[in-house]
Amino acid sequence: MIQDTEPIPVTAGTTSVKRSPIPLFVLLIPLLAGCQTLGYYHQAAVGQMTLLWDREPVSEWLDRESTSDTLRGKLQTAMAARAFARTDLSLPVGDTFLDYVAFERSHVVYNLVVAPPDGLAPKQWCYPVVGCQSYRGYFDLADARRERARYQADGQDTFIGGVTAYSTLGWFDDPLHTGFTRLEPHRMVALMFHELAHRVLYIDGDTQFNESFATAVELEGLKRWLQRDGGDPALFQQTLEHERRHRETLALIEHTAERLQALYDRKDSLERDTLRTRKTALFDALRADYRTLEADWDEPGPLHYLLDDLNNAVIGLFRQYNADVPAFRQLLADQNGDFSAFYDAVRALGKQPPEQRRAALDLLTKRFDEDL
Repeated sequence: MIQDTEPIPVTAGTTSVKRSPIPLFVLLIPLLAGCQTLGYYHQAAVGQMTLLWDREPVSEWLDRESTSDTLRGKLQTAMAARAFARTDLSLPVGDTFLDYVAFERSHVVYNLVVAPPDGLAPKQWCYPVVGCQSYRGYFDLADARRERARYQADGQDTFIGGVTAYSTLGWFDDPLHTGFTRLEPHRMVALMFHELAHRVLYIDGDTQFNESFATAVELEGLKRWLQRDGGDPALFQQTLEHERRHRETLALIEHTAERLQALYDRKDSLERDTLRTRKTALFDALRADYRTLEADWDEPGPLHYLLDDLNNAVIGLFRQYNADVPAFRQLLADQNGDFSAFYDAVRALGKQPPEQRRAALDLLTKRFDEDL
């Protein structure tokens, strides 16, 4: 599963029929056993199958008198956005988002991120089919907290983030759900485009590539969606402002990351208490710099709710989800905004060795112009 984590810490046409999750889970067992603990995969498989079990066709929700006007409007918008994604963004929609699942919990799943106390690279977990990722997803928050406690006891830096939505990369027909429809309409549409982009291409072990690519599709897709039929361009400007704030925040984080890495490179020659004290000072400086940056904004920024939780895991996660968005936006511009050509270029980029791929993305970032 590709899971899109909100930067919020967690402290407190086709008819589908309901099917039992048991047969599919049984089929998954040969893939799951022996790669990680069966207990973890059991909760992941049951959680996913429960979503599929509880789904109902959107058409039935729209026909149902008990459906609220608000939800009806969101579902109608989602169906229009789904058609737009196929025709205008060349996204592989398939039968995705034709069903809807209502649930009460605040997030669809919870991601655990772990990093060493003296390193910035998040721990990688490797899974059948999808390969390695820098997080571990749990459908039950209590399960995520229990696992986090185990790593904390070992002195690791940890973070749990609530996930609004995720993609199964085409293995299942992902449904719409409450995580989508709780959002404002334009944010819901943007998230749909993001999740559909994950079906285009997935690079094993490169979370930064995968997420940045999907975010670039989300941004340009939303721009075109809002421009159709004289839509409200102010909403896209709000989205661009949100992205600009992410880039400004990322610049602060990259500066801190450079200083942290220089510190961690000396870990073998420093006393443990000295390293810990200097690490704390660097994070305190990041908090102060961020508060100064955010003071000019009219709403909380991407680190606002994370300031008390800043550690190596948060830094690693933020860098992976934001760093290459300008590169992919530039690559799309290089294809004159043609999404089909853009996807071909992204696939070609994804076939390059990691070092060459990294160099190409860095060059694209340097060429990026916000006024494309």
